[in-house]
Amino acid sequence: MIRVLLVDDDALVRAGLKLMLRGADDIEVVGEVEDGAGVPVAVRRHTPDVVLMDIRMPVVDGIAATRALAGSGTAPKVIVLTTFGADSTVLAAIRAGATGYLLKHTEPEEIVEAVRRAGNGEPSLSPAAMRALIGQVADGDESRRQRASNRLAVLTERERDIAAALADGLNNTEIGQRLHLSVGTVKSHLSGALAKLDLDNRTQLALLAHDAKVR
Repeated sequence: MIRVLLVDDDALVRAGLKLMLRGADDIEVVGEVEDGAGVPVAVRRHTPDVVLMDIRMPVVDGIAATRALAGSGTAPKVIVLTTFGADSTVLAAIRAGATGYLLKHTEPEEIVEAVRRAGNGEPSLSPAAMRALIGQVADGDESRRQRASNRLAVLTERERDIAAALADGLNNTEIGQRLHLSVGTVKSHLSGALAKLDLDNRTQLALLAHDAKVR
């Protein structure tokens, strides 16, 4: 079973999500929290695999709550919920460690599938969503580009190639086709790059490659 924690200050949203997820026989909603302030305690109590996290909450928002969870070896996957699409707030949540995002009006079957992917350790951000997110990132200043380049310097040439492909919004199969590698080899290089950079997910690596203008 994929254990899910719901975090949203709107009780009706939580009820709707619970109703959607109850229809899946491999997903269990193990807890609910109405603000980001209660997330650390709820995660310790319920040990969820996936957290569906609202971005905008009155006390501790979803970005701060996601950042508090990131970096832990047992941290659950976080999918942020928003009504605004790929805006700067979503970008901040991804940089904080969220593995993907969903619009609150997303079709129920898509929400269920995103939870399944996250729970199974697969990317929960589609290539199309990745491209939309990357498209929201401004070129930024020279200092940010240099910082990103310095971080990526620890990667091998092949790992940098994969980072660049991620920034182009490619999935593992497409990366393998571009670089003439098996999907298993792509996954291995990707895992190595994330470990070297102490990143939580492929989306963060894609954004870092974009910042560094890796091509």
